[in-house]
Amino acid sequence: MSRTFEPRTLSVIAGVSYLIIFFAAIFANFFVLESLLNAPLATIQQDHLQVRAGILAFLITVVFDVVVAWALYELYKDDSLSLLSMLFRMMHAAIMGVAVFSLPPVLTSETGEEVLNHVATFNNIWLIGLFFFGIHLLLLGNIIGRPKFITVFLALAGVMYMADTAAHFALPNYDNYASVFLALVAVPSIFGEMSLAIWLLVKGGKR
Repeated sequence: MSRTFEPRTLSVIAGVSYLIIFFAAIFANFFVLESLLNAPLATIQQDHLQVRAGILAFLITVVFDVVVAWALYELYKDDSLSLLSMLFRMMHAAIMGVAVFSLPPVLTSETGEEVLNHVATFNNIWLIGLFFFGIHLLLLGNIIGRPKFITVFLALAGVMYMADTAAHFALPNYDNYASVFLALVAVPSIFGEMSLAIWLLVKGGKR
């Protein structure tokens, strides 16, 4: 027996899942990864429970990334680009899942250099996934069509995700421009995706 969901239900599922991703990603990135980068061994020795929680938080983002991909596809499946958009987001989720495999070994690392190498591996794999995520956002902006300001921010964020990943691997002096690229990615991404999450919760799926 197949189960169908009302558009409004799908929209709420997508919106709630987006918010879970936001909070889990903020904790994992800014409280765990940053701590590992700033004090690798001290973080492992003194805050290993926080590191374990950060790894779980990344796994949670992967799970709800899949949920968002499914919910948005079901919500907009009449659009010919919806399946393609879902596949690119699923690819991002799969690559992110692979990247997380790089983090558990930090818990048994004996030197700060080992910790940093594992974190670098995670970041490099994740960057590749973000390139595909950028394509998803470009397609998503085209699919939802409205509100217009959200679609513009989504498209801009998609372009910047792709540009940032390309710059990481193409520019030997990327570190000189890292703060610029961070701002160019973060601003449209936060405005676009957070606005989309709120819009999905408040108005999405209504006729």
